[in-house]
Amino acid sequence: MVSKNTICLWYNGAALDAAQFYAATFPDSAVGAVLRAPGDYPAGKHGDVLTVEFTVMGIPCLGLNGGPEFRHNESFSFQVATDDQAETDRLWNAIVGNGGEESACGWCKDKWGLSWQITPRVLMEAIADPDRAAAKRAFDAMMEMGKIDIASIEAARRG
Repeated sequence: MVSKNTICLWYNGAALDAAQFYAATFPDSAVGAVLRAPGDYPAGKHGDVLTVEFTVMGIPCLGLNGGPEFRHNESFSFQVATDDQAETDRLWNAIVGNGGEESACGWCKDKWGLSWQITPRVLMEAIADPDRAAAKRAFDAMMEMGKIDIASIEAARRG
């Protein structure tokens, strides 16, 4: 059963591949129903995957194979709160190492162009530090990073 509120993500024929990757990479993720075309149509043929229901960390999603007209961009991203460097490294490396690309400040893109923020909880705590000088040092350190290095954030916060 489809959730009342589902995120619809547009893909150019790769919705099932993306859903399977997310399910294998992120906890509390799975691939659900796959809707295939019941007959030929102008942009495809009988049996092509039209949509894929899946969850990413408990968030219901629908992958729509809509074609090349629209692409993902940074105006939408999944922000993943990580608990330690091992989890940060594992998720970042899975996304980037599977044809994705690195960006700045904990952001990266998967090979389908979807943006991910791999954000250690320590980073958010550091930036919210009531000691504004410590928060600024942590923020400045983050601004120099691609993948977030927790030890460097903690060192910057301490001064």
